[in-house]
Amino acid sequence: MLVAETSDLTVVGEAGTGAEAVQLARDVRPDVVLMDIRMPGMDGIEATRRIVADGGPVRVLVLTTFDEDAHVYGALRAGASGFLVKDMAVDDILAAIRVVAAGDALIAPSVTRRLIAGFVGSGPAPARPAGPVAGITEREREVLTLIGLGRSNSEIADELFITVATTKSHVARLLTKLDARDRVQLVIIAYELGLVAPAR
Repeated sequence: MLVAETSDLTVVGEAGTGAEAVQLARDVRPDVVLMDIRMPGMDGIEATRRIVADGGPVRVLVLTTFDEDAHVYGALRAGASGFLVKDMAVDDILAAIRVVAAGDALIAPSVTRRLIAGFVGSGPAPARPAGPVAGITEREREVLTLIGLGRSNSEIADELFITVATTKSHVARLLTKLDARDRVQLVIIAYELGLVAPAR
């Protein structure tokens, strides 16, 4: 209802299960799927994996509960472009939908550091091959580390004494070199490579 009442957003469908969400995404091809984790039958992680595997412009924004849901890391690995916490302010949720619709990943430093550190720390992440790391420069490694810590482009620029434009160039090269779809995947890669240690 809140999304439908927002002038620049349109609800094109609703699904009650993961399987329905996958089929609806195929039929309607929305810009963004706002995906819950816990649903009857197929859960949100598997539904996200299938929607992303179908290809195309559909992006998935996962909705979760920080204190209860330990599956966000799995959802991000499945290809989600970000996540929201259910008790976020309505304006923040609407803004997050717009961010993902614009093609960006939702990496909110205040939330992401806690969530991903907790989920990575809850179990071993699959190791990535060492090969791609050899292809990045020391400066790109520094940028990747800061991305893993949830820093924004402006924060990275300030910490490394470079311009925001230069930071964006480093991020773009990292996306290409590490074959990452978006910034969320760069965060995951930083953890998997051990550039950022999970919080204890």
